[in-house]
Amino acid sequence: MKFKFDKIFGAFGNAHAIQPTHDDNYIKDIINSIDEDPFAISEQNVLFAKTSELGGYFYVIAIIVGRFKIKTMKGAKLAIQGNEFDLILNSDTDEFESDHSNVSNRFITRIDFQIEKEDVSKFDKASIESLKLSAKKQEVLFNTNR
Repeated sequence: MKFKFDKIFGAFGNAHAIQPTHDDNYIKDIINSIDEDPFAISEQNVLFAKTSELGGYFYVIAIIVGRFKIKTMKGAKLAIQGNEFDLILNSDTDEFESDHSNVSNRFITRIDFQIEKEDVSKFDKASIESLKLSAKKQEVLFNTNR
């Protein structure tokens, strides 16, 4: 799976976005404005994710688009519930912040999570049932919509 960050971030320069009146329309607008397939969806956010390796270290790149807004210096956790496994990933850095987009009520948050080499194969949309992002006092539950 390839990520094209410029397409994701470029999709938010659209100034004629309509204010959503319902969460379902809001989520559909986000998905339609980005050429990538979402990894998981919550009520008010869309998660785009993939694994990557750099210098022998493995991590999950997660981009949350929607109403999730945060500024923290305490990091985040991503709890993954799969068919026959549970994983808890810690954020790579403790400090991160959501960026406001030009489209009303949308924020973009990138969080990198550390993952062990043996767990990379488990990070597959087909084998994951749900993901729970916890940061500060916020929790967002994502479903993979298989």
